[in-house]
Amino acid sequence: MSQLDRAELAQQGAIRADGLRAAGVELVALTFVDNSGITRVKAVPVDRLWSAAAWGVGASNSFDFFLATDDIVGGKYSRGPVGDLRLHPDLDALVPLAAQPGWAWAPVWKYDQEGERHPQDARALAAAATARLAALGYDARTAFEIEWVITAADAPDDPRSATAGPAYGYARLSAQAAYLRALVSTLSAQGVTVEQIHPEYAAGQFEVSVAAADPVRAADIAVLTRETIRTVSERHGLRASFTPKFSPDGVGNGGHVHLSLWDGDRNLCAGGDRWFGLTPTAEAFGAGILSRLPALLAIGAPSVVSYLRLEPQHWAGVFSAWGLENREAPLRLVQGAAGQRDRAANFEVKCFDLTANPYLLVAALLFAGLAGIEASSSLPEPVDVDPATLPSATRLPTSLADAVTAFEADPALTSAFGPELATTLMDVRRGEINRLGSLDPAELCSVMRYLH
Repeated sequence: MSQLDRAELAQQGAIRADGLRAAGVELVALTFVDNSGITRVKAVPVDRLWSAAAWGVGASNSFDFFLATDDIVGGKYSRGPVGDLRLHPDLDALVPLAAQPGWAWAPVWKYDQEGERHPQDARALAAAATARLAALGYDARTAFEIEWVITAADAPDDPRSATAGPAYGYARLSAQAAYLRALVSTLSAQGVTVEQIHPEYAAGQFEVSVAAADPVRAADIAVLTRETIRTVSERHGLRASFTPKFSPDGVGNGGHVHLSLWDGDRNLCAGGDRWFGLTPTAEAFGAGILSRLPALLAIGAPSVVSYLRLEPQHWAGVFSAWGLENREAPLRLVQGAAGQRDRAANFEVKCFDLTANPYLLVAALLFAGLAGIEASSSLPEPVDVDPATLPSATRLPTSLADAVTAFEADPALTSAFGPELATTLMDVRRGEINRLGSLDPAELCSVMRYLH
């Protein structure tokens, strides 16, 4: 029996359509992020929003097997060209797009033709992980940092073509002040709260940090923010690249994730009697993530090009270590300023990038943390130096193939993802390895530069 109340969805879709028409919206973009981290889209006229809400929009099963390069690979659960899915917009997440007049946006849920959840719906997996955490009485507040490189549209291979100046320098900000102002204004109009925006280390690189939200909403915001950056950049004669490595000799774009664990109004990452004020539950949560970082890289650094970024002494976090505000540790505790730690303290995971599907990534992090809680895990001694200087330091996987092996050997993650999604994800990863793994770094960077 269908899980969908189609009459109610049709009614709510019609109500939302009335509001959108009054705001001048004519079309609604419906997005999902595929297993290779690409945001795919179908669109409907606003007059058909009721139908999309109730009955969905058709999409091929084969999207589960797309690579970032648009090659389609096979796999155990592939049905090739056969079959169909239905994309149902989440009306609660619907928002008019300030940078694209006449358009609105909504992420989707995936169902099959019978109205049952599709087992490879990444957004539904993130919601399931959030619900599993809630069943224990906890919730997580999550945020993504978005880093990107801009170039002039007519010089897309030159990161100095749009702005120059020192790393983090005011010269870069002033050169693109109108662009950055337009970006923040656009995000704000779409309900995204910007915490800060600034030039980053690499040539032409910027970063925006947004306010934390529940995990599904945080992933939605990551998608909306990235697509807004892309659109605003184009309107200013720029191209935006989110690739982990713009060029082999440059510093890459990260996609750091911040998480804090809460029990009602209490932040469990502060006020405790464990390391740096962690509570035992938050410590166990962090320990579950730290111990599974090799496997988590198959989700959070899911592309061959990801491993060009994961270099020692590049603040990417490539050794199995954690510490207090240690930027060379892949897992670091950020306490925040004294007097604000009960609100601000959180874990930051630094070894991930923006080729990741954000829904899969928040789900994987929550499942890893939950496994730590269930096992009452403990964190090892924190590291307060560059881990590269320690003879005992253990590297995280240095290739996508090694991360795939680690993921498949982790029962907590594979069982939580379910056999169809867990298997298909690794089929897609191996497909990328076969397609891109033999390219030299310069060619690899060129191919991947503007895909995500």
